[in-house]
Amino acid sequence: MLSRRAFLLSALAASTAGTLARAQPAPQTGASSAQPTLLRIERRNIAVNGKPASVLGIRQPDGTFGIRTQVGERFRVRVENTLNEPSLIHWHGLTPPWQQDGVPGVSGPPIPAGGSADYDFPLRFGGTFWMHSHQGLQEQLLLAAPLIIRDQRDRPDQQEVIVMLADFSFTPPDQIFAELKKGGSMSPGAMTGASPSASAPTKVKGKAAGTMAPGMTMGGAAAKPDLNDVKYDAFLANDRTLGDPEVVKVEPGGRVLLRIINSSSMSAFHVDLDRLDGELTAVDGFPVAPVVARRFPIAVAQRLDIRLAIPRAPAAYPVRAVLEGESRQTGIILQAGGAPIARIPDNASTASPALTLDLERRLRAAEPLKPRKADRTHTLNLTGEMAGYVWSINNVAWTKDVPPLPLAKGERVELVFVNQTPMQHPMHLHGHEFQVVEIDGKRFAGAVRDTVLVPPRRRVVVAFDANNPGLWAIHCHLLYHLDAGMFTTLGYV
Repeated sequence: MLSRRAFLLSALAASTAGTLARAQPAPQTGASSAQPTLLRIERRNIAVNGKPASVLGIRQPDGTFGIRTQVGERFRVRVENTLNEPSLIHWHGLTPPWQQDGVPGVSGPPIPAGGSADYDFPLRFGGTFWMHSHQGLQEQLLLAAPLIIRDQRDRPDQQEVIVMLADFSFTPPDQIFAELKKGGSMSPGAMTGASPSASAPTKVKGKAAGTMAPGMTMGGAAAKPDLNDVKYDAFLANDRTLGDPEVVKVEPGGRVLLRIINSSSMSAFHVDLDRLDGELTAVDGFPVAPVVARRFPIAVAQRLDIRLAIPRAPAAYPVRAVLEGESRQTGIILQAGGAPIARIPDNASTASPALTLDLERRLRAAEPLKPRKADRTHTLNLTGEMAGYVWSINNVAWTKDVPPLPLAKGERVELVFVNQTPMQHPMHLHGHEFQVVEIDGKRFAGAVRDTVLVPPRRRVVVAFDANNPGLWAIHCHLLYHLDAGMFTTLGYV
């Protein structure tokens, strides 16, 4: 059965597709004689904390998760849905024709059970991207995979290591969402040890209800951000916990490129490199002036490219991701020279802080947008409340009756995100890359991205060029916030 969101998206697309479709050429399926890459949406089994778990995935016939390709080539892909329910894949961070963007009802209908769909468009830029389902709550079931586009930045003398972070619960996503709507925050902690199909009651913790405007306080002091709605059973790095982490062999004295993808549904992390200095060279696939550190924040749906120089002496180097606001962690281990591997606990020694915009303020795009005055500005107030778990933009939880934000082709557009809630919101724009140009009134030439974190009571402004006509989604990438209504569209021909 289609989710409420998928149904509403279908209704909106039906009312707008006629006009927009005339502005788009048909996919160029005859542009190359090469056979398309085959991706299968499928069910698979993994082990989490020693227990079997049935999850979803996106694999090629040889077992490769997702796609690795080259900039300048065409993205020629056939997706086969082997599930017994509809599904559809969004190419997160890419700029396809809007009909191939992978949002049910906005860019097209979902792929029915047993069906397939073809995709064909040019790859304009390289970097670290990913793919995931936009159908219902399938993303929570790990229906995601890497999408790596190599370019001139990739050195032949460096080893590539992809790390996909995820949050996992044995509780079915629909039950998680229902608990959130009933009581606020859903904690399946009481279900630890239960089977995936168990229906044991869940614990719900109360949270402050209501909307908070920028600068509002609680109890006479600045309110702390409200973090981690869902209490997960485990956090994964490449489908594994720290009880059985992935160990990647690296060369002593060699170079490593970490491509870190936060494919979590609701969880942000601090990436901790322990004893290694990391050189951050790109965010969301786009190059930045390098920043050297041992700890980097990563919000939901964001990506980090980090270069490492491995010391010559044999040693094991953990790469940990510590949950925002807590001590729970996941990660992988880089093993140089056959060094012994020590067990890493599931909890860091101290709790991590909430993510801030401190790094975002420091980032500078290596290839910024050309300076230009904005032709159009849209303000998107991020609104909502824990009571009833209603999330919205400009106090409107999205429905088919909400018209797309108007644009015109060729315009420079600025989106002003103002977070009026006590929760973090990572905001993602489809079909376009944007540049962060202002934080809390201070203008600067920040990073080029596709997803930006907007903390509570903060104002973040991004700019982009309207160079890809169509009907495009813009939404909070926290899955249950999106499904609850913090979603809208923009459209132009």
